[in-house]
Amino acid sequence: MRRTLADHRPWLLLSISAAIAYFLLMDGRLGGLFLIIIKGLAAGSLAVYAARKSHLPDARLLALVMALSAVADMTLELYFGAGGGLFFAAHVAALALYLRNLRHQLAFSQKLAAVGLLIFTPMIAWLLTLSTTIAIYALVLGGMAGAAWMSRFPRYRTGTGAVLIVISNLLIFARVGGDLDVGLTDWLTWPFYYSGQFLIATGVIQTLRREAPARR
Repeated sequence: MRRTLADHRPWLLLSISAAIAYFLLMDGRLGGLFLIIIKGLAAGSLAVYAARKSHLPDARLLALVMALSAVADMTLELYFGAGGGLFFAAHVAALALYLRNLRHQLAFSQKLAAVGLLIFTPMIAWLLTLSTTIAIYALVLGGMAGAAWMSRFPRYRTGTGAVLIVISNLLIFARVGGDLDVGLTDWLTWPFYYSGQFLIATGVIQTLRREAPARR
């Protein structure tokens, strides 16, 4: 156990450190490639953490989600549309992960929450932007979050993390639609987004580590 923690804690620490560093530096004079790399390290380190923590297919799929998110984070700094496309792919991969791991029994409130995320996420996105493309993106986003809420992974970690991802995206949509100040949106989006990714990664791995020993 101690060896496992020693092997994998550094990746979580690197991820947290990169996320904090990006948040503190994103409005400063530091820019260019260095800042883009720092941003990518936040989710990128979570991808390595997931890949090293378990050899199970679900861990590899989680690593793919985080890797796509990391590349999307960096691409957004250069090409917003391409970054959005990569995030769409990440949400599809995450949706596949959660659908592979649905709970066998669900309470009515859990089903209601999942349906609410599926319906209201694209609805709010449409109202904020009046964009069909963004609404379609948000439909997949809401489906991903709803599936996460119904998955067997810890609801108040992975499920909550997926909801935080939804909130971070809605903040971006509000900025695109001109409903929120750009500075305020930038300040709020990253904490919601990164907290969501961290909770998702650690929540999924927490479940998988109980099912198979960590890779050595």
